[in-house]
Amino acid sequence: MKAIKSAAVALGLALALAGCSEKDQQQQTTTQAATVTADMAVVQKTVLPIIATAPGSVIAEQQAQIASRLMGFIREMNVQEGQSVVAGQRLFTVDPTDIQGQVSQAKAGLAQAEAALADAKNDYQRFGALYKEEAIPKQQWDKVRLQYQVARQQAAAARAGLGTAAAQMRYATLTAPFAGIITQKLANVGDLATPGRPVLMLENPARLQVQTSVSSDVFAHLKLGDSVSLQVNGTGTAITGTIARLVPAADPVTRTYLVKIDLPQGTRFKSGMYVLVAFPTGQREGVRVPQPAVLDRAGITGVFVVDAQGIAHYRMVRVGDTSAGQVEIQAGLTPGERVVTSATANLQSGDKIVSAGGGNV
Repeated sequence: MKAIKSAAVALGLALALAGCSEKDQQQQTTTQAATVTADMAVVQKTVLPIIATAPGSVIAEQQAQIASRLMGFIREMNVQEGQSVVAGQRLFTVDPTDIQGQVSQAKAGLAQAEAALADAKNDYQRFGALYKEEAIPKQQWDKVRLQYQVARQQAAAARAGLGTAAAQMRYATLTAPFAGIITQKLANVGDLATPGRPVLMLENPARLQVQTSVSSDVFAHLKLGDSVSLQVNGTGTAITGTIARLVPAADPVTRTYLVKIDLPQGTRFKSGMYVLVAFPTGQREGVRVPQPAVLDRAGITGVFVVDAQGIAHYRMVRVGDTSAGQVEIQAGLTPGERVVTSATANLQSGDKIVSAGGGNV
């Protein structure tokens, strides 16, 4: 009797466990086979641009190396790095002691020349009257007249020398040739300024360009006024620039050609920033999908492809460039397939997709 009861209890437990297992399997199946309403798009062939990329740097179109035309010690430095200046603002001053001495000498030389000219002019007038009265010979008159002409030339040379010396005084104080920002300070008060040696670097941040170098194959496809895509390193934002300069002479070392690109007004670029430049060089066939269709699951880039039965399957793809909200698919998709373009946050492989409307890629 006890054996019969034990067998009955065991049979009941087995039936209960079987029922729980069946219930868990039904719940798991229900979880895995959820129905999701989402947009879909049909993958189609499209014409894609062939893009050649090149690294570039933002530079100021208007920049200047501020150097002294005089040799002398820097007496005053009126600016610092990063400071904004306006056109005509004083930047630094060179000790003008040597120039002041030259000006004094030029003034003394002019005074002597003018005194000699005044004496020669008196002789010219006096002997001229005597020559008219035939009181002196022509040879003596020619000599007096020549002395007067020499005195006039010497006085003119002395005035020019004073003007040159005085003009040098203007170069003792250096001013900004245009409005901009001081980007480098290469000397300090007390340093010796020499002609041709830069003391300050000045740039105009309102006029910026991107400078890059390209190979001969890319250069052959470029024209002035062409639009190119520019992307700042570290950001996903791309802007459009315009080719402003094409230098047809190749660099003898790198064999590349210099290209300068104008930036649109209002861009927040700064001099020295790294920029990736994308040059269109042709066209090719390919496929693209809307950007929301591309996901990253566990480090794997892919899309959800919907089969003929409406079941979603996650598939790994290799992506290319992104532009205008479309992502190029280099491998993993073929034309005619359908991809999910919305409600992908919690979507799983095996889910049933109900179309909420959509269109072609």
